[in-house]
Amino acid sequence: MICISSIIHIFSVILLLSASLTSSVSIPEEFINCLSINSQHSIPSSAIYTPNNSSFPQILLSRAQNLRFSEPSTPKPELIFIPLNESHVQAAVICSKQVGVNIRVRSGGHDFEGLSYVSIIEKPFIVLDLVNLRSISVNIDNKSAWVQVGATLGEVYYRIAEKSNVHGFPAGICASVGVGGQITGGGYGALMRKYGLAADNVIDARIVDVKGRVLDRALMGEDLFWAIRGGGGGSFGVILSWKIKLVPVPETVTVFTLNKPFNTKLLYRWQQVADKLDENLSIRIQMQVMNASVVTSYIALFLGGADKLVQVMQQSFPELGLTRKDCIETKWIQSVLYLDGNPVNTSREILLEPKFSFRFYYKSKTDFVKEPVPEIALKEVEKRLLEEDFAVIVWTPYGGMMSKISEYEIPFPHRRGTKFKFHYLTGWSDGEKSERKHMEWIRGVYDYMTPYVSKFPREAYVNYRDVDLGLNNKSNTSVVEASVWGVKYFKGNFKRLVRVKTKVDPDNFFRHEQSIPPLLL
Repeated sequence: MICISSIIHIFSVILLLSASLTSSVSIPEEFINCLSINSQHSIPSSAIYTPNNSSFPQILLSRAQNLRFSEPSTPKPELIFIPLNESHVQAAVICSKQVGVNIRVRSGGHDFEGLSYVSIIEKPFIVLDLVNLRSISVNIDNKSAWVQVGATLGEVYYRIAEKSNVHGFPAGICASVGVGGQITGGGYGALMRKYGLAADNVIDARIVDVKGRVLDRALMGEDLFWAIRGGGGGSFGVILSWKIKLVPVPETVTVFTLNKPFNTKLLYRWQQVADKLDENLSIRIQMQVMNASVVTSYIALFLGGADKLVQVMQQSFPELGLTRKDCIETKWIQSVLYLDGNPVNTSREILLEPKFSFRFYYKSKTDFVKEPVPEIALKEVEKRLLEEDFAVIVWTPYGGMMSKISEYEIPFPHRRGTKFKFHYLTGWSDGEKSERKHMEWIRGVYDYMTPYVSKFPREAYVNYRDVDLGLNNKSNTSVVEASVWGVKYFKGNFKRLVRVKTKVDPDNFFRHEQSIPPLLL
């Protein structure tokens, strides 16, 4: 294994042979030299990549799901550092400060606007890729697990199921999402109506702060611990690991998918009942165009057997027409696979495999809905979907536990009074050639929905970042300007997030296009 001294020698040779010494070349050299001084453990050559490495583009884009940020015109980092342990992360923070370079932190790569590995507002920058910090330690006796942030949700679910068939964790349905980013924004999934968000079920954490110290909950204090569970990533430090609370699930759960032709009356009825159903039941809608018509898929998880589910549906939502033969009884871990788009009998081993084989260009937006959207507006949505090449609108029901937890408990505020969330998404395959067309389409849908969704503020979900809502300025990060998008993501919690930021990172070292700004003192 080649360690840090060899890397420094290689860079020295490159620099001596260079015709001219530029700042972009000297940043990697200075950063690597600093790492060798400040890390408690040696750093192998395989942990550091610069544009001079032939594998640099592959490493940069290896987990970048949105191809909008793979174009040659997209700003590239000066260096990618893939730490192997906590001391490497500490050194990276210390050295980024010393060198004076912006740092972007990536765990899973699902950042919708690429902010974990792309900088729109400032250069130079480096990427700290936490993919190798992925250990998971499950303790069934204590109903908890320590999970490093580079692990995927699929790996977490798999390791829990290794130990128990009657425990789970209420996080997202997409198995390839990284645990780090998922929890920093809240993290919702099929168990949300029963147990709340992933961030609602975090009981401790380890973080590297702006001074390079590793802090747990006791050392960081309750204000910072509050902020990192739902306040968005990249603002307060580098999360290393989460201690999560496992939740009980029955030995048998039931899933179903019913594909229905577009029907405004059925959609309206779903809006009336979805947030009021038994909290053991979650029915989401996926609306998209198939064979030149809009199809609505009703996809559900019920924590219990099929007979009980049919009984619940007959009492609460008979209009859907669910029958016993539509239902599939299975284990919770198999329901995870099913809800991620796999056959219910798929081997759970695929949860341990990377799932970035299908990537495309996309843009998304979100809305939270307080009152049923009228049928006339739904007809217009149908019309607009038929105008787009590939688009999906996902309806995620709220209610249940989400209505019982205070909107101030953690920074994620979208709680009582929310019926469901809209997630609009459009995708394409020909890159910048047709990007403008698809951007105009999704922005048009978003504008059209204005009268029918939350107001003052029009709320948005921070894990589905949307830079259309506003951007920070590198040279003058204004709390007033940031509040335009900050209040949409966090409502009244934005002010408390600013206070925490001012206390723990007053010089705004951890920053990006939509990070929490400090007050200028």
